[in-house]
Amino acid sequence: MKILVLGGTVFLSRHVAQTLIERGHDVTCLARQPHGRAPAGARVAVADRAGAAAYESVEGPWDCVIDVASDPTFVRDALRVLAPRTRHWVYVSSCSVYADQDEPDRDESGTLLEALAEGEASTPENYGASKVAGEVACRRALGERLLVVRPGLIVGPGDPSDRGGYWPARFVRDREPVLVPEAHGVYAQVIDVRDLAEWMAHCVEDSLVATCNAVGDARPLSSLLDEMRRTLEHAGDVVVAPDRWLLDRGVAPWAGPESLPLWIPRGRAFDGFSRRDNTAARRAGLRLRPLAETVFATRDAEVSLGLGRARRAGLSPARESALIAEFVGER
Repeated sequence: MKILVLGGTVFLSRHVAQTLIERGHDVTCLARQPHGRAPAGARVAVADRAGAAAYESVEGPWDCVIDVASDPTFVRDALRVLAPRTRHWVYVSSCSVYADQDEPDRDESGTLLEALAEGEASTPENYGASKVAGEVACRRALGERLLVVRPGLIVGPGDPSDRGGYWPARFVRDREPVLVPEAHGVYAQVIDVRDLAEWMAHCVEDSLVATCNAVGDARPLSSLLDEMRRTLEHAGDVVVAPDRWLLDRGVAPWAGPESLPLWIPRGRAFDGFSRRDNTAARRAGLRLRPLAETVFATRDAEVSLGLGRARRAGLSPARESALIAEFVGER
């Protein structure tokens, strides 16, 4: 098959392009700075998607186009040029499109956010609404030629957010105590980027037309962290702090500097965010590898990057040590 990946140089899009190449397909990656970042074997087209002539060199025809863009302007521009000459389209959206993030076990029929208005700038703060606008544009242009993929938290080698790598890196960094949230009733739902890429490649080959929550199986966050720790044979202590205590001291949930990644305290109307139903994707062939495989691969990637590096997500060693000292001193 002749496939165009709009991107192909970072995390998911790169894994998808690499997987398709390994399965024998002719893959072109269109990216602004692809050199040295596109997977081996890919054809490379250089273009800035903000430019008027971005798609002139890749007009097709294509058996499939895969787009991961968040900015709906980029999505609409690509559709205008490429949709008439493309047989099947895959748009990577997000579970952030749902308005009902407080209801666990909801499927793809959940109410969506209002789409970002045309002309309004796409920002991290309106990410969910931007993805909704991207979905709307794709449906209008493509009809029955569209697969909408809605991932949740994607983890594994190459994660640029540093969220999924924090805990494996922390459990192998040293034998000092590790600060973890108490997280009563808090769930986590992660999917290995390689599992998602394999499934997307399978869907491309089958020209699947559907909308699917492409997420892992939900499980209590405490259970997930315990299994990671056992898998990596961390020999230090674990200090379990109540959610309220952590929040009162400015520890950020979910992501970002000085955060505890994957942790979303209850009572924030996000009890369903990490408990999305993945039945549709499972029925369409999604297979999930054992957690240990993901943990080991993520550990290896983190070690190669350096366990002492500054991180985009997670507590710094100094901040963690100070919090542990304060918590233990109060007991």
